[in-house]
Parts: sequence; structure tokens; C-alpha cells
Amino acid sequence: MKYEIAQLSEQVLAARASFRPILVSGGNTKSFYGNPKPESNDEAISMDMRSLRGVVNYEPSELVITAYAGTPLQEIMDLLDASGQMFAFDPPSFGQHATVGGCVSAGLSGPGRYSAGAVKDFVLGAHLLDAQGRVLKFGGEVMKNVAGYDVSRLLAGSMGMFGAILQVSLKVAPKPLQICTLEWEIDQARSLHMCHSLRAQPLPVNATAWESIGHAGRLRMRLAGAPAAIQSARAKLGGDVVADDVARTYWEDLREQRLSFFTTPYLWRIAVAPGTPELDLGPTLIEWGGGQRWIAANCDPAEIRAVAETAQGHATLFRRPFANELPEHGVFHPLRPEVMNVIRRLKQEFDPKAVFNPGRLVTGI
Repeated sequence: MKYEIAQLSEQVLAARASFRPILVSGGNTKSFYGNPKPESNDEAISMDMRSLRGVVNYEPSELVITAYAGTPLQEIMDLLDASGQMFAFDPPSFGQHATVGGCVSAGLSGPGRYSAGAVKDFVLGAHLLDAQGRVLKFGGEVMKNVAGYDVSRLLAGSMGMFGAILQVSLKVAPKPLQICTLEWEIDQARSLHMCHSLRAQPLPVNATAWESIGHAGRLRMRLAGAPAAIQSARAKLGGDVVADDVARTYWEDLREQRLSFFTTPYLWRIAVAPGTPELDLGPTLIEWGGGQRWIAANCDPAEIRAVAETAQGHATLFRRPFANELPEHGVFHPLRPEVMNVIRRLKQEFDPKAVFNPGRLVTGI
């Protein structure tokens, strides 16, 4: 067993013996996200994963990279870039110290999720340190666990509640041959209609973003693919071409939430079906063809969640000025009973005494 992993395993055993919870962390760039640690966890053991770093295996021709959880995300992205590859789901870092383990644990995707899919769709395998100090291996040639779930994919967005991710294997993608960004001055309703209608068409749309800028609003659309496909799409879509340097900065700032829109103290994230009409909840920025909507307002949690549920979606309080300012049931939308049952079964399987990151994803667990 790798020395760093053995040390982490000893931490787990010590925590169990002293009945203390474990708070798993990486670069802490996403520490604002999720429920805060309960006040009773002041005696918790902090498990810093950054000592466990390095690329385990990367063969560009295989389109897979395997790395230890504490490996800096930027280090991996630079390595991929040197081989003309990337993470197609566009993971946000929110800071230079972000780690690949934190990327998977938080489960957040950037603008490219519109065309590529979510983090979970790119997780091929993972090694997990459970509450008994054991290293469990999932994905790849390893069979699913006894509960029957593809656990490696379920770790995406789990916020460390099942254990500490030690190692992860992720699919990578070739970088597109050409990228072009178009923009239109257009209101929200027309933007939503346009984006929804384009989904059924064979166009190389990679990302979309609408926000209330100017007289009506502005829709930006990133095209990515072969030059011939880009040229054909431009002729069909029209719009104004955004200069490459301006566009590159814009999509990076959107992914990392550096746009002025995101300076609000309260930020809600709503996930709905792309064809959902306007929600009229406050200042709005819309991504993923209408599927992800950011609301920059101090909304009433019950009201915004009711609106989201009516649209068959869910609402998350993504940012707030005070860590302990929580809606009922926490910052995440209450889970459906069938989903909660799965979560409880997995928690019982891997961490029956709720040692790891208690309450971070689901309050009370």
C-alpha cells in the first residue's frame, strides 16, 4: 500500500476509535459549497488529500487518465492540453489549488456540459477509502459492489459522504479542431425558444449562455468541431462573431464564476428541463440551453423550490454570505424518497457510523 494511503487509513481508524468525524478536503476551493459542518463537529479530524498526488497512468491514445485525488486539477489539464486533449465537461476550479478528487466529489460541470455530459458520465473508476480504513476499488475491470450500483459514478457529487476518494480514472476527449462563438441581442423567452429548437438539429453547439445585458439580453453560443461544420453552422445560425480572445476569456470567466453577475451574495442554481419557460425569480443567467439557471437573488427557499419542482427540477442555494444561514433541509433540494433510500443504503454500506463529512450533502446523514 502506498505510504500516503496507509497514513490516511490510520487516520480513519483513529477517528473511529475516538468517535470523531472526518472532514475530507483537497484544495478547499469549493469549501463554500454544500452544507457546513455541524457545530458539534469541532473535534473532527481534518483529512487533507493533497499529499496524495500524481498521475498514475495516462496514455493519450486510450483517452483515459488516472490520477491520485490530491493531484492539482490544473496540473492534469495542462498535461492533457499538451497532448491536444481536455476534460469535455469543463470542470470549474474556483481557485488555483483545486484537486481532481474535489472536482469529482463536488460533481460540478462547466459550460461544456451542454454537449458533453456531466462529471459522472466521465468517471470510469475510483478507489475509495471507507470508514473501516479499507481501500475499495470500483469501475473498470472491477465488479460493481454488492448493492448493485456503479459506485464510481455515484461518487461524483457525493461531497465525500461515502468515504475519501483516493484515485480516479476519467475519460478525456480530443480538443476540437476549431471553436467559434456567436452572439445575439435577444430576450430570455426568444433565447430559450431558440436554444430548445436547436437541440434537435445536427449542429456543433458546444455551450450556450444568456444573461440580461443591454436593451434585452445577450445570448452567446460556442460552436466546436470540424471547420466545415463550424462554417455551415455559422451560415445557418447567423449572429455576430465574437473575437477569439474575447470569447475565450468569457467562457473561462463564466466557468469560474468571475463574471459580474456572480458577485451577488446570494446565488441559487436551478436545474430544469431545457424547454422550461422563464421562471421570473430575479436576475438570471442561463446555461446548458436552458437546463441550468443561476438566480442572483435572496429568494425564499420554499418559493424557489416550489417553482423548481413545478418545472420538474430542483434548486440549490449555491452561495450565501453566512455559512450557517441554511434553508430547511439544507442548501440542496430535498431528495425524492427513492433517491434517499439509495443514499441511505450506500451510506450504511460504506460508512454506517457517519464518520465521513457528516451532513455535507444531506443533513442528518
